[in-house]
Amino acid sequence: MSLLWHFATSAAAPFIPFWLKRRASRGKEDLARLEERYGRNPNRPPGTLIWLHGASVGEGLSLLPLIEALAERLPESHFLLTTGTVTSAKLTMERMPTHLRDRVQHRYAPIDVLAWVARFLAGWNPTVAIFAESELWPNRLLATKHVRVPMALVNARISFKSAETWRRWAPGPARRMLRGFSLIQPQSTNDEARLRQLGAVGMLPSGDLKASAPPLPHDPAALAALRHDGKTFVAASTHPGEELVIAAAHALLAPRHPGLRTIIIPRHPERGAEVAALVGGTRRSLGEAPGALHVADTLGELGLFYRLADVALVGGSLVPHGGQNPMEPARLGCPILLGPHTGNFQERVLDLVEAGAVRVVEPGDAATLAAAVHDVLSNRDEARRMAEAAREVAQQATGTADRLADEIVQWLRPAKPPPEGSEVWAPEAEREHQTP
Repeated sequence: MSLLWHFATSAAAPFIPFWLKRRASRGKEDLARLEERYGRNPNRPPGTLIWLHGASVGEGLSLLPLIEALAERLPESHFLLTTGTVTSAKLTMERMPTHLRDRVQHRYAPIDVLAWVARFLAGWNPTVAIFAESELWPNRLLATKHVRVPMALVNARISFKSAETWRRWAPGPARRMLRGFSLIQPQSTNDEARLRQLGAVGMLPSGDLKASAPPLPHDPAALAALRHDGKTFVAASTHPGEELVIAAAHALLAPRHPGLRTIIIPRHPERGAEVAALVGGTRRSLGEAPGALHVADTLGELGLFYRLADVALVGGSLVPHGGQNPMEPARLGCPILLGPHTGNFQERVLDLVEAGAVRVVEPGDAATLAAAVHDVLSNRDEARRMAEAAREVAQQATGTADRLADEIVQWLRPAKPPPEGSEVWAPEAEREHQTP
């Protein structure tokens, strides 16, 4: 399978530059930094370099607490953070703690063509590679292992469907791929069980790095400017198929809650014009004053709108996407609604449900959504209780980044032999950084 993928990507390589330029014309690539997608433009600092990779916004942001924890424990180290999207590049570096910005460089990850990945590794020569969630690209893993860079998979996540596909059609490659990691930290106990079934060994206890993130930031002046006398219903990180349901729910709610403002925040801001045309709303990216339906199609303002919300729906849950991160509004003490599709954060959702911190809207249509929003808006005591319960669950879920950083430091400097059956690579006390 690895050979097939290698030949397929090598054959496609001459055409990829045209594809990347087309994506750049649509704002999905940074035209000025396309060379990074071919593994070029390294700027390796001396000493220990920890490479961390997260595909998109959620994965990239989840690595920030880990970078901070590792930086505290390894004060002489430097960090290379790679991601794959324009949005993730912007937000991860904007939210990077100020005191770490001279120790962290961002690059776009090389496309998974073996020659380009090899060029990237030769230029950067990382001490260790840490991948987030489910970033299992064959050429990247093969090349990294080949140059003897130890690999870790953190916040590891694999769905039931994906696990079954690997188990049924490629159990051998799955086992070899997972055993190429020296350290695996699963996101949940369900992920842990699925990874074990596929052959993973030596795993750490489960924990969600996203739960370790600090509260989302906001601009206090913008918050004051957006407050109004009526109630605010926020629908955050929405996906196609959800906005019309939300707009229909708003129409049902408006007569019962005069002055109600519904703010729709598309998961992908570039959909702003499409969503505004669909629901007939005003747009924040155009500087328009918020109407009854307002589309917040900007980057980095989710914390602002969660702080405005009297109740918030976490998107990706009304449609079969699996849901977005409910711990972000939970950390801000926000009454939370979820649709029926929450598989991406199953354990966190169960914690929130058991605490009475969320309401699950089933079957997820406009009428049931409107009823749930009305119940929360009409009962201030219940809304306050939900918010306090959500904040408490979020507080209890913190600590994964610190625990994982402690393990990684011990792993880099092992005090005792690894468990039998694992493939832990023990670096020398002083590793020379020579180009592979």
